[in-house]
Amino acid sequence: MTSMINNGQQPTPTEPEYDRRKEAEEFERTKLGVKGLVDSGITRIPRIFQHPPETLFDYQQAVENDHTHLIPVIDMSQTNHNELVDQIRDAATKFGFFQVVNHGVAPSLLRRMITAIKAVHEVSAEEKMGYFRRDIVNTGIGFGFYSNHDLFHSKAASWRDSISVRMGPTPVNPDDIPGVCRNEVMEWEKEVKQLGEQLVGLLSEGLGLSTNRLKGMTYLGRIAMVGQYYPYCPEPNKTVGLSSHTDLGMLTILIQDQVGGLQVKHDNKWINLKSVDGALVVNIGDLFQILSNDKYKSGEHRVYANPWRKPRVAIGTFFSPGSDEDLFGPLEELISPENPILYKQLNFSELLKKFLTRESNSKSMATQFRL
Repeated sequence: MTSMINNGQQPTPTEPEYDRRKEAEEFERTKLGVKGLVDSGITRIPRIFQHPPETLFDYQQAVENDHTHLIPVIDMSQTNHNELVDQIRDAATKFGFFQVVNHGVAPSLLRRMITAIKAVHEVSAEEKMGYFRRDIVNTGIGFGFYSNHDLFHSKAASWRDSISVRMGPTPVNPDDIPGVCRNEVMEWEKEVKQLGEQLVGLLSEGLGLSTNRLKGMTYLGRIAMVGQYYPYCPEPNKTVGLSSHTDLGMLTILIQDQVGGLQVKHDNKWINLKSVDGALVVNIGDLFQILSNDKYKSGEHRVYANPWRKPRVAIGTFFSPGSDEDLFGPLEELISPENPILYKQLNFSELLKKFLTRESNSKSMATQFRL
């Protein structure tokens, strides 16, 4: 793979010998991801990771423009239930994002999760190659490592690696999870399922529905955890950690470390979402926006390429419907002459198929099903 580790002597986009597919295949064959490139000692990033100038953003400016205070931080231990529902509803309506504290998950577990997911990304090259799974989403494999799920159909790859763990409807066999993170992942699985149900219940109440209206296998049966690893990038102004996008399903619950890099779009401005000690980040997905008939907003977000020598770790747990073929659309309780229906009916397999074949920075899936 000499063309990937030649200290930046990559052809420019105008040079005819540049073959993106070939270079992507060379990168894929290493089975070591972006961290493998960093470990090789590169000082310039390969051409396949270089994004067009119009899609890039200045990480230094992002750090300086600190609007962290705009994203709500909600205390889930407050005794006034109606106030809690109102705060969560308002955040889901205005931002599609919020952070929760006093959520019932021990802060020590969150710290251990960060350490464990970092550790599994930093196992030996031989061990990591054994975990490599390109087609993990379509094959239903319970655990796997990959880099850039859209590697072969995006215009440019992003500077990150991922592991994926299936938590529902059929949880992964614990023996398939590497020992370096097994106990933490299994403990987190139990906690996050309970928290996800609780949050969706509160969000349901925020729509004027019963607490249990959107729970269970129908709406929350498919659960996947993705552990993202953002290594140091020698040229952070030429690539991104994660392109601007929205999440697919109902709800995402995120653990993030203190390195920073996550940004949320609000009123056409990008807001840094810095980690609050002990907090979890929550965001609304495309399907929840559709079900709510646009009462809730699917939060657009991105991650800039990591300019720091310390890797960034973030762990997202995604909740989606358990059945591929059930039809979903705006909930009938939310439709009236004053609030006409905004989306057509769809099944989740159709939504998932479009999601897996889109580029990460394409528009929300919700827009493709609008009437």
